[in-house]
Amino acid sequence: MNQTMTAPDPAMAPPGRETVVQVTDLRRRYGGSDGFEAVRGVSFSVGRGELFALLGTNGAGKTSTLELVEGLAVPSAGTIRVFGRDPYRERTAVRPRTGVMLQEGGFPADLTVAETARMWAGTLPRAHPVDHTLELVDLRHRARTQVKQLSGGERRRLDLAMAILGQPEVLFLDEPTTGLDPESRHNTWQLVRALLVDGITVLLTTHYLAEAAELADRLAIMHRGRIVTAGTVADVVAAHPARISFELPDGTSPTDVPTLPGIQPAPAGAAPRSGSRLTLYTDALQPALTALLGWANARGVELGGLDARAASLEEAFLAVAHSEDESMTGGTA
Repeated sequence: MNQTMTAPDPAMAPPGRETVVQVTDLRRRYGGSDGFEAVRGVSFSVGRGELFALLGTNGAGKTSTLELVEGLAVPSAGTIRVFGRDPYRERTAVRPRTGVMLQEGGFPADLTVAETARMWAGTLPRAHPVDHTLELVDLRHRARTQVKQLSGGERRRLDLAMAILGQPEVLFLDEPTTGLDPESRHNTWQLVRALLVDGITVLLTTHYLAEAAELADRLAIMHRGRIVTAGTVADVVAAHPARISFELPDGTSPTDVPTLPGIQPAPAGAAPRSGSRLTLYTDALQPALTALLGWANARGVELGGLDARAASLEEAFLAVAHSEDESMTGGTA
């Protein structure tokens, strides 16, 4: 009996991992039945000890999705399960096992950092020692400082401290490093990596593509309320062509350059040609580069400013945004 093999869905947790977060056909509409649908049929799952990143353009629906998974609102349609339970209707069972870092924490401005942490710890069934938690986010030296006197970056670190204070099994991070300087951002990355090693599951939204590339086991790119592409960083990037660019030698036109292996049309959103600089796209970078250099050597010319590189997550992200925008306008943008 023949069986058809179905490729695994890249938005679903890998086989062998316990699924901790399961989202199926999730929808969220604002303003009633005729209102704006911010989340339109989103499905994904996250395995234990995995970091899953939700990326997307402004207004793509990332935060709207995350708020539903956190149990802060009821979805318009679809199902969510965290530890196999509905995070909104079974909040008392789910909430003690999760940590949430919102885009803004909103802690009382007149409390000190230590007072804020002790107050928050009093709401948790099991809490790390306050001093230890503040040390993890480099705020112990600011323990006696009022919240209103903290910088924007320090407030974000306080938000993170409160999210991890309760020893969560699942951690929701909504734009966790916004406003942080590069050193604090990298320190936060190191802390998140340590949490993952301890088996904590992380669901992250971020505008920093380097952050997703650095931390994510898998990611999904959202646009206009839907997941457009998902998988590991390598999988998502591999779906887009590599780029070779160089200055055309004097007396050479683009038509003189041979057709290279794996040549591809320019992706949506690619910068137009500028002056004598030629940019080519290929899904076979090494053979294409070998052929190009062989052609240049045979002609005895130098390819000035030669730059060859694989696609990046940024290019994959921009291609998604541009292609989706073009599809909404019939390609006439």
